[in-house]
Amino acid sequence: MTEPAAKTLLIAPDRLFGWCRQLLMAAGVPTGDAEEIARHLLFADLRGVSTHGTSRLKIYLTRMAAGLVDPNPQIRVLRETPVSAWLDGGNGFGQVVARRATDLAIEKARAAGVAVVGVKNSTHCGCMAYYTMRMAEAGLIGMAATNAPAVMPPYGGKEAFFGTNPFSVAAPAGDGQIFVFDMATSQVSRGKIIEAAREGRPIPEGWATDKDGHPTTDAKAALEGFLLPLGGPKGYLLAFMVELFSGILTGARIGPDLPRMYESMGEPQQVGHFFWAFRPDLFLPMEEFTQRMAQTMERVRNVAPAPGFERVLAPGDLELAKEAKNRSQGIPIPPGMYREFCELASRYGVPFPVAPTTPEVIAHADQQGETGSQER
Repeated sequence: MTEPAAKTLLIAPDRLFGWCRQLLMAAGVPTGDAEEIARHLLFADLRGVSTHGTSRLKIYLTRMAAGLVDPNPQIRVLRETPVSAWLDGGNGFGQVVARRATDLAIEKARAAGVAVVGVKNSTHCGCMAYYTMRMAEAGLIGMAATNAPAVMPPYGGKEAFFGTNPFSVAAPAGDGQIFVFDMATSQVSRGKIIEAAREGRPIPEGWATDKDGHPTTDAKAALEGFLLPLGGPKGYLLAFMVELFSGILTGARIGPDLPRMYESMGEPQQVGHFFWAFRPDLFLPMEEFTQRMAQTMERVRNVAPAPGFERVLAPGDLELAKEAKNRSQGIPIPPGMYREFCELASRYGVPFPVAPTTPEVIAHADQQGETGSQER
């Protein structure tokens, strides 16, 4: 096995995708599903959402090996109408289950104008923007949400009840643009804290508390404690909203009853998702809608920046810029993640395609800048 790197490596996106796909296949994931999962993880890494990209490979495969994720799920439609569907994800990989639900929502919304799809008995499904952007590319306005294991107290409480409970909204915005945001209802995703703990970094004040409810900058202490809701009571209410759609309505487990992905290895998670899509032309002609979206986004970008800011960004601009940079310079692989990849490469016999001595080691972490996620 290659010795772990001491510095952040950069790898070409196509090489990372190919390795990820081959690794999943070697672990027993069917070819088509392995390709879908790899595509989703690369999407996250390219857009700077490293906490929901290939860094999740180790825990995904660990849970699959423990029988907690089914690589060959029986995804079933439990109930269906022209404008709705309720799915049982069969405890499959969340990316595979959620892609099926998204495509069903798109199909129904195109035909009927609007569609809602709920999912129970699924697993961690990655970046919600992946699904809403797929809806936007199909000419629809889309929303996606998922619940997650309890890591955040309700406002005023001292016991975890809600997950980070992310949601995303996207819409076509003309000229090839997509309006998109993807956010947690906590101050930050738990994945960012996991990433900081793995790399031995402190976390900023205000992200989390320790197990006794005291503010902490120690990532490991934060993993034993609680995340804080975004904006205090507002984040709590948004988390409850996501729980309503993704957990309560779908029949999935809710936050306190969901096993934690990294700590609870005794039973499947049974996560819930919710997808909503509709055609803009239910209101305005499509051309008029996208023109108004494009104009509004441009007007937002032209707002005078406040002190300390270079410019104002429209939703999706930051991730688009990160994607362009990562496509041209390579996707960063920090030392801790590289060590995990070497372990996986050895375990499944799929060598990682970049070693510390190759010419592709062209930058350090401080040159690449911070990557992050708004999700769980």
